[in-house]
Amino acid sequence: MQNEPVEVLFVDDEEHLRIANAQSLQLSGFRATPLGSAVEALETLSPDFPGVLVTDLRMPGMDGMALFRRVLAMDPDLPVILVTGHGDVETAVAALKEGAYDFIAKPFSGDRLAESVRRAGEKRRLVLENRRLTEAASRVDESLPLIGETPAIQRLRATLRQIASAQVDVLVEGETGSGKEVVASLLHAWSERRARPFVALNCGALPETVMESELFGHEAGAFTGAQKRRIGRIEHSSGGTLFLDEIESMPPALQVKLLRVLETRSVDPLGTNQARPVDLRVVAAAKVDLGDPAQRGNFREDLYHRLNVVTLRIPPLRERRDDVPLLFAHFLARAAQRFGRPVPPISAEGLRYLRTHDWPGNVRELTHHAERVVLGLADIDGEGKAAHATPASPGASLPERVEAYEAELIRQALAENGGDVRSTIEALGIPRKTFYDKLKRHGIERRGG
Repeated sequence: MQNEPVEVLFVDDEEHLRIANAQSLQLSGFRATPLGSAVEALETLSPDFPGVLVTDLRMPGMDGMALFRRVLAMDPDLPVILVTGHGDVETAVAALKEGAYDFIAKPFSGDRLAESVRRAGEKRRLVLENRRLTEAASRVDESLPLIGETPAIQRLRATLRQIASAQVDVLVEGETGSGKEVVASLLHAWSERRARPFVALNCGALPETVMESELFGHEAGAFTGAQKRRIGRIEHSSGGTLFLDEIESMPPALQVKLLRVLETRSVDPLGTNQARPVDLRVVAAAKVDLGDPAQRGNFREDLYHRLNVVTLRIPPLRERRDDVPLLFAHFLARAAQRFGRPVPPISAEGLRYLRTHDWPGNVRELTHHAERVVLGLADIDGEGKAAHATPASPGASLPERVEAYEAELIRQALAENGGDVRSTIEALGIPRKTFYDKLKRHGIERRGG
């Protein structure tokens, strides 16, 4: 879509002029259509017209100004470029105030026309892309939040649907923040187990002694402090789904016990020799490839093979870049609703950044970026904003403007020198004490300020 030529309607009642200008635009790489009247233009245009309208002002019947106002009522974001004679410049300037994109005074060069159409076409593409993303984000089913339209994510959704009701354990591999728990919860929600609990445990978040009790449970008096019986996560998930995140972090001793649970489908709580049967389905998640001995580390090979009935790999965002704008639009709308702020539009620079940034933190990083943008702490294109930045207002006095300019110079120097004080002081050419005094006066943080 980005590489398609811009579509242009060129309206002029003088045949030789409209044909000549349409040909000039075609030679410049645009898809130009010459039209002889405003009525023909209105019959061709629609609110989702993907291009630009160029119209002469003086035409019999409906003139260019009337056409512009009809188009403005149809779609105020559709770029209209007015072609004027010398006597019509005042009218054209008034049209700019009403929302016309540009006006070109006769006589004009083909390059002048092409440049204006090019810029207008870029603006139109951006408007339509924002509309598409907003509409797509509004259709997202919050209960099934595996968002994306790329083949990789469509295949993942199809596989989840296919195996959700199968009574098999599943191993999910994916980088930090890629949505492993989302995948696990979908497997549960789309299965016949959905009426029973979905029980999650992060194996990297608890010490071994606590994790053993959390997983397997214990009887009263099983150890010091065990005053009453506790049902473990495994037993509690019976009939439902047990999600074990960061399973590669599970201590070796507990791996042995988990392997036995998976083999026998029964659990032995601490303090009892009586095994209790469990209707168990395990979804285990890992940040590394457990099939690779170099990455597996201390993780037991036999436990890996026991879990590896079905393995799902979640593609990182850098492998599905075309999904990033849609995901971001969804998170942006959600953050705006949460914080009671308007949804910021996505600029062309923002779209480029969304598609080219590698997003090492994946969906989690993208979510946080959307929240910072809505709160005004960052630009969509990745540029941070100083928390204390307060640009001088147009009506500020000269000393106030000087203060604002000085603060901005200090922030820039800090950013350029990575927050290093010595390098920043040398770049600014001021004494250390003066530097710290100015930081305090302007409310500037030494790092990230």
